[in-house]
Formats: sequence, structure tokens, C-alpha cells
Amino acid sequence: MSVRQPAVAGTFYNANAEELQQEIQAFLANIQEAPPKAAPAMLIVPHAGYVYSGQIAAFAYAQLKGHEDAYNRVIVLGPSHRVLLEGIAISSDNRFETPLGQIHCDTSAIARLSNLPFVAYRHDAHLLEHSLEVQLPFLQTLLGEFELIPLVVGGIDPPQLIAALESIWDEKTLLVVSTDLSHFHRDAPARAIDENTIHKILQYDPDIEGFEACGHFPLAGALGFAQQRGWDIQLLTKGNSGDIFGDKSRVVGYASFSLNSTQAA
Repeated sequence: MSVRQPAVAGTFYNANAEELQQEIQAFLANIQEAPPKAAPAMLIVPHAGYVYSGQIAAFAYAQLKGHEDAYNRVIVLGPSHRVLLEGIAISSDNRFETPLGQIHCDTSAIARLSNLPFVAYRHDAHLLEHSLEVQLPFLQTLLGEFELIPLVVGGIDPPQLIAALESIWDEKTLLVVSTDLSHFHRDAPARAIDENTIHKILQYDPDIEGFEACGHFPLAGALGFAQQRGWDIQLLTKGNSGDIFGDKSRVVGYASFSLNSTQAA
């Protein structure tokens, strides 16, 4: 048995389990809206350090309240920040660990994915990648036990990612897409870029560039997958790092979305 150890605990989020749990619960407590009656099929969430984007991410994860029994698996898709990557990187680790404990991976589903020509086991792509890891404590807090399918997504055409998702998705699977929006512009132009990107997302537009969203590859394919299934998309909240610390000279944009099956609405 091999375990993927946390790489950014203590930097992107608290390494102390009790304090981490308290931080997540505090984020959730700030949200006054009632969770939806139907369990979401997909969430789009940011992946910066919790001090920057944790509250915005919490708006998405709050949608899972009361729906713990709706899922037995979670597919988490995120971009590669550390290694040059084409296609989809899967992990050979059996479990992923955070300060809140270990999560079992769905190794049989991952093995099926490995048969696709654009999917490969890439330990290096997972070793230090934060885009997936920062989602896990939120998922552990809201869902408890579940199986994980962690996918680091590099250069890929949307139909390929759609085919990969179709080969492993079922009605008990939650899809989580991890992406931030624009990076390191001044506040006003950043908000203009982000508004345009948000509009594209709400229109299921796959033509999203890297300067608009760092997770544009997983995002484009997941939007296509959602559109094929007729899932409704809702913007939950948006903002940028300047809203937290007041520095408007070089901001990173964030937004959270929830997607629901029209049949479950």
C-alpha cells in the first residue's frame, strides 16, 4: 500500500487537524444560504491557500450539506502547476492523506483509465501538486467517507477528457473541478477578465485560455461533460485576493459554481 503524503499542509492550509477542522467550519458558518434540496453533480472551486480562497471555496462545498449519502466517490480534476504535462496524470498511490486522515482511492476505476492512450501514471505530477490536495479537507469535512479518483490534467482536447469521465462516472459520483481565474493583474483589469471568464463558464463555453483560468484544460472538458448531461450551472460567489488583504496591485481571481441535474431539481 502506498500513500500520497500531503505536500502543502502547513502552507496552503493548517497542518493541525483540530485547527483545520475549526477553520473549515468557520468558513461554512459564514454562509447563510440554505443548501439545495438536490445534491449537486459537479462543483467548480478555487485552489489557492485557504486564507485567500477558502471562503469562496466554502460556498461550493456548503452545497453538499445534508447530501453525504448521495455520493460514494469523488473525481477531483486539477491543473498541473509543477510539471509539464500532456493528457491526464493518474496516481499509483492507494490512498491520499491530509491532516484529517486518509482517503482510499478507487484503484479499479483508475486502472480502467490507464487503458486510454492519453492517460498515464505520473507520480511526479501528483507529488507536489496543490490543486487537488486543497480540496480534500473540505470533502472530508462535508462527506466523511468516500473513494477518490484524483486526476491532474494537462494539455488535452475536451472530447478526450469527456471520454475519460464517461468511462468512470456514475450517479453516485461527485465531480470537482479545481481552478483559479486570472493571475497577477491589477484589480480593475483582473475583474474584467474574470467577468468574461465567468460568462464563458455559465455558457459552457470551452474556449477558455490559460490567462483566464489556470485550470482551463480540466474546466473545458468538464463543462462539455456537464452540458451533454443537461446540468444546470449556477455562480455561487466570486472575488479576488485583493478583497482579503487590500492589495489591488497584483490579484488572483476566484469563483465557485454548482452544477445540478435538472432531473434532480
